[in-house]
Amino acid sequence: MYTAKAQFESTSPLSMSRFHNTEKKNRELSNEYEKRTWKAKCHLNKEGYVYIPNTMFKNSLAEAAKFLGLQIPGKGKSTYTKHIEAGVIAGNDIVLDLHSDQLEYEECFVPSDGVRGSGKRVIKWFPFIPAWKGEITFFIFDEVITKEAFLRHLQGSGQFVGIGRWRPRNNGNYGRFAIKNFTWEESEL
Repeated sequence: MYTAKAQFESTSPLSMSRFHNTEKKNRELSNEYEKRTWKAKCHLNKEGYVYIPNTMFKNSLAEAAKFLGLQIPGKGKSTYTKHIEAGVIAGNDIVLDLHSDQLEYEECFVPSDGVRGSGKRVIKWFPFIPAWKGEITFFIFDEVITKEAFLRHLQGSGQFVGIGRWRPRNNGNYGRFAIKNFTWEESEL
């Protein structure tokens, strides 16, 4: 098994669109509901600080593997995709030094059903984080994944897949990041 630690820094803003099931008040209009509940679209810990779930990074890494389609040397046409999907765990969330009281928002004119190009559009409010940084520890259980292959996929995930709402993978521009420091070491299970 290998352990990789990556320190990330944003290269574009981050926005989240976490599902929440906050009840609408009696006779509350849609725009009033958006203004009241937009912070619930963000991931917040018990103390009210914003965090970026580890799954966002794992999913971004898996998407990068699919997109890159890098072949494993000596394995014919086999790629790293299934090895990264099944053999890598992102071990921790990134808790930002940003309390929900400090959050900014942005108003967006988006499809009412969330499907691009589907007709009726409405104004929604989303959390907006201009900049962020943090560290994730990855556990790599699949010996096929080398340091070089992992780093290449991780760099790709930050450049053209991203995390959060309106990321490059979804034709957006947010959620991009760069790797500021990277370590790789062999470890015990």
